[in-house]
Amino acid sequence: MRPYTDTRPKAMVEVAGRPIVDHQLAWLADHGVEQVVISCGYKAEILREHVKARTEGPEVTLLVEDEPLGRGGALRHASSGLRDPESSYFALNGDVLTWFPLDEFTAHHRAKRGSATLALAQFRTTWGVVDVDDDDRIEGFTQSPLLPVWINAGVYLFEPEITPLLPVKGDHESSTFPELAKEGRLSAYRIDGFWRGIDTVKDVKEAGAEIAALNKGF
Repeated sequence: MRPYTDTRPKAMVEVAGRPIVDHQLAWLADHGVEQVVISCGYKAEILREHVKARTEGPEVTLLVEDEPLGRGGALRHASSGLRDPESSYFALNGDVLTWFPLDEFTAHHRAKRGSATLALAQFRTTWGVVDVDDDDRIEGFTQSPLLPVWINAGVYLFEPEITPLLPVKGDHESSTFPELAKEGRLSAYRIDGFWRGIDTVKDVKEAGAEIAALNKGF
């Protein structure tokens, strides 16, 4: 993500004229979320000053990691700042942009009666795909198509019993989630709408263009 992250944490990188964190907070506020807890480390003071200056949206609690905790450790650390640790809660990675109805996500979670529900996004390859017929004739090319497979979108709904199962330090995707899947306690919700992970400079530019195009439709 350099040079963007030379001077700011990833959550403060601007996409379509707004920091990633502002896109996320606006989406959560639109669905009635009243409190957000952010676990952060690198250049945390910049993020702290930014959220302190906000005059609208959910109440934001910022927790600073003394050392990098990994994605799972960060989720567990953030959960310690929740007002009501006995209630279910949304959790999301700090580098995803998405808009889908959280009320439908919640209803789906409750209907499946699992301990956790993962939002899934359809995988879009960065490679072009060659369309070939049965006689090995090339019929055309499709640039970066959506493929019929689903990936972890980095947005979750957790029941409170999930919190102690998250690693104190490390990645929940290689520890907590596989165990929950074996026990049949993990559900999936397929996103039908915009989703984009922001991992590279290219993602910043492409996501900005996608959001600008979406906004033209409103």
